[in-house]
Amino acid sequence: MRILVTGAGGQLGHDLVDVLNGCRPPGAVSAPGSAHDEVFGLEHSRLDVSDRHRVAAAFDALAPDVVVHCAAWTAVDACEGDPDRAYAVNAMGTRNVAEAARRHGAHVVYLSTDYVFDGTAPHPYTEWELPNPVSVYGKSKLGGESELDPEWTVVRTSWVCGFHGSNMARTVMRLAGSPGPMRFVDDQRGSPSFTADLAGALTLVARERLPGTFHLTNQGVTSWFGFAQAVLRAVGGDPGRVEPIATADLDPPRPAPRPANSVLDNVAWRALGMTALPAWEDGLARLVAALGSGIEAPSQS
Repeated sequence: MRILVTGAGGQLGHDLVDVLNGCRPPGAVSAPGSAHDEVFGLEHSRLDVSDRHRVAAAFDALAPDVVVHCAAWTAVDACEGDPDRAYAVNAMGTRNVAEAARRHGAHVVYLSTDYVFDGTAPHPYTEWELPNPVSVYGKSKLGGESELDPEWTVVRTSWVCGFHGSNMARTVMRLAGSPGPMRFVDDQRGSPSFTADLAGALTLVARERLPGTFHLTNQGVTSWFGFAQAVLRAVGGDPGRVEPIATADLDPPRPAPRPANSVLDNVAWRALGMTALPAWEDGLARLVAALGSGIEAPSQS
C-alpha cells in the first residue's frame, strides 16, 4: 500500500510516519511490527495543502492509496485573529486533498479535533452528537470534515502531546525550572492524547480503511490544572506549586473561546472491539521519560 501523510513535520505526523515505517517513536509502549508499505511523509515546506496545484502535483507524483491528512493550522488563538488563513488551510486545504484523492481513488483519513464541540454538554461527546464549534479554529476544522466523502474517515482527538513540537507537557516542564507559582485553568476538562499511542491506532485505521467518525484519545479525564500537577510529579517537582484559576480570570484573556468540556467518548472504537488507548497518566509517564525527567534550571543571561 502507498500511504501519504500530510503535515509530517508536526508532532503527530512525525510519530505516524515512524510507526508506518516500522520504527518505534519516543514514548511508545512497544515497537511496531515490520512495515510493508511505501510511506510518503510530506511536511509543510514540501506540501502546502492550501495550494491546490501543489496538492494535485503531489498526488500525481505519488499516486497514494491512502492519505492520512494531519496538516492543519492548530494555533487556536492565531486562527481567531486570522480566519481567512484558518479556513484556507483547515477547510480549503482539506478540499484540495479530497479533490486529488478522488481523482486517484485514495481513501482519506482526516484528523479533526474536540474543538468542533461547544463544550457545554454535561457528558463526554460521542461520535454521533452534533458539532457546534465556537472558535474559528473549531469552525475551520469542521469545515474540513464537511469536505470528506461518506466512506472516508474522520478521527477526532484532543489535548495532543508528543515528543516532537510544542505542547502543554513541554510547557510545564520548561516552567518547572523557574521559581514561583504556576497557574493553570481548572474549569476546562479533557483527555490528553499522546502521539506515540495515537499513531499506532491511526496506522490501523489507515491500513484497514475504516470508514466513518472515530474519537480517539488516551483514557481518563483531567483539567489543565490536574495535568500540570501530574507533569510536575513526573519530573520530580512539587505539584503544590500549581494553582487553579478560572478561564474567566486569565490575564490577558485568550482570544479564542475554549470548550469547557473537551472529553471525547471513544464509543465507535469500542464498538468495533478495538483496544483502547492507554490511560493518559501512563502516556504522560512515557513521554516525560523520553524527553528526560530532570527539571532544567533557568538559563542565565
